Amino acid sequence: MPPEDQLRAWDRLPIGGSPLQCRIAEAAVELFYGKGALGTTVRDITAACSLSPGALYNHFDSKEHLLYVLVRDIHRQVDAQMADVLATAGADPAAQLAAVVRLLVGHTAGSKKRSRVANREFTVLTGDWRSEIRSLRRQMRERLTTVLLTGAEQGQFRLVGGSGPDSVALSSATISNMCVHISEWTLESQTLTSADLEDRFAEMALRLAGAAR
Repeated sequence: MPPEDQLRAWDRLPIGGSPLQCRIAEAAVELFYGKGALGTTVRDITAACSLSPGALYNHFDSKEHLLYVLVRDIHRQVDAQMADVLATAGADPAAQLAAVVRLLVGHTAGSKKRSRVANREFTVLTGDWRSEIRSLRRQMRERLTTVLLTGAEQGQFRLVGGSGPDSVALSSATISNMCVHISEWTLESQTLTSADLEDRFAEMALRLAGAAR
């Protein structure tokens, strides 16, 4: 995680962006969330910012470049937070798993639009941009996989199918998807707070991992 004096810049979208870039990014997230990246035009984005249609190109090469930067930086922010919570959760795999799940659920529930854009719209990207996002996503999954593997090796987790690579990978993917694809119905219609969701999903993840009670 960056030093304390850089945290605010790190939290911006895009990371370290200028005020106007952040304004464009905020408008783009709203539109990409509501209409999808393919259904959103450059004119939609600039109109939402009260800018001329060509103003976006002073800050991003294209709409696709803007999407790539947003998706990349959302993933980078969450990955850095994952590394941070793992470093502070202690050595107990169960505590680490619960901490990671709470983080992912908190991001999905608390930053719903950013989370949806990052996890849905990255499929629009192609070439090196898509490869980079896939690499970031793989890195995040591997953090979770390492926790599950360590817990299984220590006898704290009893994963379905055993503690082999396939079972660990399947459990990791299941828990990760459970956290980042919380349904709109759950987020919009339930009376549960974000903290309630974090607690319940943490418990479900521990049960999926076969953690000893």
